[in-house]
Amino acid sequence: MSSCCHSQQPRFEGLSSAYQRVLWLVIAINFSMFLAEMIAGQLAGSRALQADSLDFAGDSLTYAISLAVIGRPLLVRSWAALFKAGSLLLLGFWVAGSTLWSIWNGQLPEAHVMGIFAVLALTANLVSLFLLMRWRDGDANIRSVWLCSRNDALANLAVLFAAFGVFGTAAAWPDLLVAGIMSMLFLSSAWQILRQALAERREALQLLAVQ
Repeated sequence: MSSCCHSQQPRFEGLSSAYQRVLWLVIAINFSMFLAEMIAGQLAGSRALQADSLDFAGDSLTYAISLAVIGRPLLVRSWAALFKAGSLLLLGFWVAGSTLWSIWNGQLPEAHVMGIFAVLALTANLVSLFLLMRWRDGDANIRSVWLCSRNDALANLAVLFAAFGVFGTAAAWPDLLVAGIMSMLFLSSAWQILRQALAERREALQLLAVQ
């Protein structure tokens, strides 16, 4: 958890026109990659690609919510962060469940399609991370944006390794292993956002109580 939560400096809350412009750009990047990877994941039969595409979709929603609550009271922002944490939890459980199902009913993914789209997605997320680097700390909403972008970059690297694994072994297990790891990453990030959002909600309620 970021040390900014305990520092004397005020938490960044997104009240910057430069940050909001960057966030719109990152939303466009993520939504475009969601569409591309979902189609590619279906065609390639890759659970890892499909999980990564859902991560892009979740991030697009997360960033849109972050934009909507910028400048709103802390209690509103904490509820938005709680919603995003819940969405990440559902995504993590869905990916875990679909991966277990594929262990019994899966097919061999197309390694070359996985590799091509993993490289494209990694490039998109490195661009997003570079754009967001200045604003990686802040309240739970700002923090969730950074964590989701970081997750994407790590997930893309994992999918790339899975593509090499599928190609080298002619087996589906590298793809399924990476999808399982990604589900754990989603759940871990959801827990981090949930803890900070609950702390900010308690802080907001305390402030209301003394007014």
